[in-house]
Amino acid sequence: MANRRVFHTDFPGAKGQMPSRENQGGPKWNPDTPDPNKKPAPLEITHAENFYWVKQMQSRTPMAIVLENGETLRGIVEWYDRDCIKLTRRGSPNLMIFKRVIKYVYKDSEENR
Repeated sequence: MANRRVFHTDFPGAKGQMPSRENQGGPKWNPDTPDPNKKPAPLEITHAENFYWVKQMQSRTPMAIVLENGETLRGIVEWYDRDCIKLTRRGSPNLMIFKRVIKYVYKDSEENR
C-alpha cells in the first residue's frame, strides 16, 4: 500500500487571498442554460434534409432530379447518404447521383399539375 500525504497550507496569509467562486462577480454557471460564448449548431444538423428524403423514400414518391447540366432524371429515391442518392428507375438502369451535381429536386407529380 502506498503512503499518501495530504499537504495543508499552514501559513496565516493563505486564507482569504484567493476569492471564492461564490464571491466573484458575474452570473453563476447553470448547466441547464446555454453558454452565450458557445457557437450555435451548424445548419446541417437541423435534420430537415434527412426528414425530407426519408419521407419520400417511405412513400415511394416519383421524383424528378434536375442536374446542373440541365438533364432531368426521373425515378424513386431508394437510398441516400451525405454525398449521394440512389435513384431507382423503371426500364432504365438505377443510378447513384452525387448531390453536388444536383441543381434541384421536385416531386414528379407536381409537374403534371
